[in-house]
Amino acid sequence: MVPLLAIAARSGTGKTTLLKQLIPVLKARGIRPGVIKHTHHNMDVDTPGKDSYELRKSGADQVMIASQQRWALIVEAPRHEELDLQYLAAQMDASQLDIILVEGFKHEQIAKIALWREEHSSNISELLDKHVIAVASDSELNVDVPVLDLNNPEQIADFIINWLILFSRKANTERIISM
Repeated sequence: MVPLLAIAARSGTGKTTLLKQLIPVLKARGIRPGVIKHTHHNMDVDTPGKDSYELRKSGADQVMIASQQRWALIVEAPRHEELDLQYLAAQMDASQLDIILVEGFKHEQIAKIALWREEHSSNISELLDKHVIAVASDSELNVDVPVLDLNNPEQIADFIINWLILFSRKANTERIISM
């Protein structure tokens, strides 16, 4: 199983901005990241008028678009069904990933780095739960987990890599114990 690590915060805090900075740093260090992004909006990744769009709109429950450079699977989800993060992660090719970074899903019971900006003036305790392993902030905080500089993706990447090493050791130990 590929480890999941959420970047969790209130809307407008900079989750996507951080991920756009963090992903190239992780890749440069040999880490292969995947991303699952949660959105509350009705979204469409296909273009009206294109064959794949028309096939999906004609009633196909799943449409795969494929080329030599990339492929995408578009799946129609049943209405009003809660998103299942573990199911979504299982759809990714684990053999090609070292970590799946999750944007949003702040209520999931997975490891999280919470983002907090002073300008949002929310109470930091609203973001903290037992799954938060660090807080990335633009100001000093007094919390019981490491505080990372939100404006330093290199430092955050170092933290994530160290967390991955510990995660891997723990997973290997658990596998050995269960044998």
